[in-house]
Amino acid sequence: MKLKTTVTALLIASSLGVIAGCATPSVITLKDGRQIQTKDTPKLDADAGFYRYQQLDGKDTTINKDDVLTIKEL
Repeated sequence: MKLKTTVTALLIASSLGVIAGCATPSVITLKDGRQIQTKDTPKLDADAGFYRYQQLDGKDTTINKDDVLTIKEL
C-alpha cells in the first residue's frame, strides 16, 4: 500500500513539473515604451511579419514584428 502511495505521489509531482516547464512567461517591450506580459514565449511568423502570443487572460494575439524592441523571459 505504501508503494502505491509513493508511486502516485511521484507521478503527480512529475506531471506538475512538466506542466510548469511548458509555459515561459515573457515581456514584450515595444518601440513606443509599452510593455506586454505574455503567458508563453511569442513565436515569430516570419511570412506574415507578426509575433503570435497568448495574453495573460488567455486570448491569442498578434503584434507586428516591426513594433517590437525586445522580448525577455521572466
